[in-house]
Amino acid sequence: MRKINVALLFGGKSTEHEVSLQSAKNIINAIDKEKYELTLIGIDKKGQWYLCDQEDFLLNEDNPKEIRMKHSGIAVSFQMGKSTEQLICLAEKTFTKSIDVVFPILHGTYGEDGTVQGLFKLANIPFVGPSLLGSGLGMDKDVAKRLLRDAGIPIAKGLTYRLWEKQRIDFETVVEQLGLPMFVKPANLGSSVGISKVKNKEEFLAAIKEAFSFDNKILIEEYIEGQEIECGILGNEFPIASAVGGIIPQQEFYSYEAKYIDEKGATIQIPADIPQELVILVQELAIKAFQVLCCEGMARVDFFLTKENKILINEINTIPGFTKISMYPKLWEISGISYKDLIDRLIQLALERNAREEKIQSCY
Repeated sequence: MRKINVALLFGGKSTEHEVSLQSAKNIINAIDKEKYELTLIGIDKKGQWYLCDQEDFLLNEDNPKEIRMKHSGIAVSFQMGKSTEQLICLAEKTFTKSIDVVFPILHGTYGEDGTVQGLFKLANIPFVGPSLLGSGLGMDKDVAKRLLRDAGIPIAKGLTYRLWEKQRIDFETVVEQLGLPMFVKPANLGSSVGISKVKNKEEFLAAIKEAFSFDNKILIEEYIEGQEIECGILGNEFPIASAVGGIIPQQEFYSYEAKYIDEKGATIQIPADIPQELVILVQELAIKAFQVLCCEGMARVDFFLTKENKILINEINTIPGFTKISMYPKLWEISGISYKDLIDRLIQLALERNAREEKIQSCY
């Protein structure tokens, strides 16, 4: 039986490039090599695509701060296959390779925001994770929260500002509406990059500058005192929710360092130490958020749980981390789905969605 050829796409132009490399390494180690053949495609920080050697594609792989992509030097381009409608991988015209499905493990901009999803949808190639719309909605925290709010899903109070409004942002006005402390964050980024906890005007001005250095739209949100909890979602038309995990940051908040570099940066509770009725409510809200934002395949939904047991959604991640300390695979493992089986299910969901979409008429 022919193996399914999976193109693992990683790296990218995002500030989360290094996280993607860690995730790729773990997926390579866990994937069922009896069932799947891997083609590794790495994207450098300039946006160039390269073929990579599965056995030798990382530098400093055990150091999250210094990890780097090592590519073959063979640049990759794509074209449609003439007879199979499959995507063909061209490496400097030396050979062609048919790709059955793409697994994009590109965290952040140009990978998690619908950019590459649109490319693969246009090329009629199956890919893991939400499609163009779901990816774009999940990435833009401003638009996502408007849709969640309209669907009756509780969110924190917040204000949105675009770059051209920067000079209008007034500290006293914002404090009057949101109080102190508060959080300032880019609207289109993940992994806590560019996020600042603000306690005074000086920190506020620095945080605004920091957030706008990563995006042309920012969010300023009220501080929610409570526990951070997360839930994984898996599926297409009938998604299921994982067990619920809890996070207790050992730093000021659950920062990039705590998520991906410092293994002691946060205490992880799996499952979370919360009442069962709250677990069920979180799972229901996570599935609802997943569907409201038109997601498919996978996502991790993050919440705040206050001392009064009020649940507020924080954000949805449509390509969650797959590093060795990432919550998404850990949540599914305790839910009875191993890392290996999780990858298999995600690939099969991608193939099922593509088969369903191929039945849609394109001619009238």
